Amino acid sequence: MQEMTIYGVSFDMVGKQPIVLLKCVESNRFLPIWIGHPEAAAILMRLQGASTPRPMTHDLMVDLLGEFEVKCVQVAVTELRDNTFFATITLEQNGREVEIDSRPSDALAFAVRCGAPIYAADDVIEESAIEFERNAEQADDVVDRFKSFLDDVSPDDFRQQG
Repeated sequence: MQEMTIYGVSFDMVGKQPIVLLKCVESNRFLPIWIGHPEAAAILMRLQGASTPRPMTHDLMVDLLGEFEVKCVQVAVTELRDNTFFATITLEQNGREVEIDSRPSDALAFAVRCGAPIYAADDVIEESAIEFERNAEQADDVVDRFKSFLDDVSPDDFRQQG
């Protein structure tokens, strides 16, 4: 397992599907995971420090677990099978750990709310991560352009048109 950070949330330019981009802490590798619009908005809202007047589902989950003194130890993207990512949320209460199956989007929305570390399995990274192999200046330019794009994205961009 490798530790990851949420680098940002963007859109697939072709299908307008949201993508959460995880970055390996120890390298210049990025793991793109396509997610749903509501989960993308939930992640992005928290990353931008926005809040809602009433608790959203992921906020409620954190509040409920907190009331029962359950701590989130970590979330992990564990597998890629048939073009679908799988994840787990590891919870701890009174020294007992339990792994709960989760969609990566929900696990990540949960992690940003409770400050849990995020990991990805080595084989998932090997299979799906994008690595910048150019020199550092070129990689920094690509990263800066992506950051600039993310600066202009808002939760409203994730509302489905219908």
